[in-house]
Amino acid sequence: MITRLEGSWCLVLGASSGMGLAIAHELAREGVHILGVHFDTTDGQEKAAVAGEEMRGHGVEAHFFNANAASARTREELLPRFEELTGGKGIRIVVHSLAFGTLLPYVGAAGEESLTARQMNMTLDVMAHSLVYWTQDLFTAGLLREGAKVYAMTSAGGARVMPSYGAVSAAKAALESHVRQLALELAPSGIAVNALRAGVTPTPSMERIPGSDRLAARARDLNPHRRLTRPEDVAEAVSLLSRTDSSWITGNVIGVDGGELLT
Repeated sequence: MITRLEGSWCLVLGASSGMGLAIAHELAREGVHILGVHFDTTDGQEKAAVAGEEMRGHGVEAHFFNANAASARTREELLPRFEELTGGKGIRIVVHSLAFGTLLPYVGAAGEESLTARQMNMTLDVMAHSLVYWTQDLFTAGLLREGAKVYAMTSAGGARVMPSYGAVSAAKAALESHVRQLALELAPSGIAVNALRAGVTPTPSMERIPGSDRLAARARDLNPHRRLTRPEDVAEAVSLLSRTDSSWITGNVIGVDGGELLT
């Protein structure tokens, strides 16, 4: 059954920029209350504060927390606060949009730095494994209930390779695997878990990828729409997919790329 999102709650992990921020804005316009977790310096904190004010202008609550979303202590500290803020309603939508990882090659050329075990573990922990830990704790706390939707942001990089992208590619592949397993285990509770595979999207995290300008130009040329994916495209997909209590669409990698991979 199609339902209204107004009055429900959304948790966005990675809420201060890129897709996470766009999703928070879109859902706030739909009347969804926002819980945002981000990990930023002063400039990022100021940007999050401005975003929160804009969201509250739509008549919703918007609470942003500057904390390391990959830390167990952050979950321990924030979950009781989330329970208090949601007032027993639970969290309808969870968005995992954490993009923090190393972009070093596995085997650097002479004189160049190579990936370390610490960097590999950090990248997978932040960009993949933290999805599992947040979902576990939210479910155990009773904040995820029948009809809830969990989304993880993935990319074509989970199945493709490019220079210096190895650790992130591994994290995306692991993330998609986690989505399938969580979907299996949460299906009896009526909770859907999916990965959204955005096309090449101009975000701060993409700009850090070596050769991102060439990657963007090629994606634009190949995309049937002759443009790149926008964060707002992904935000609209989250809004659309969340308007049902059904958990029948679950365990998928859903392309939100304008047909980018078709060509």
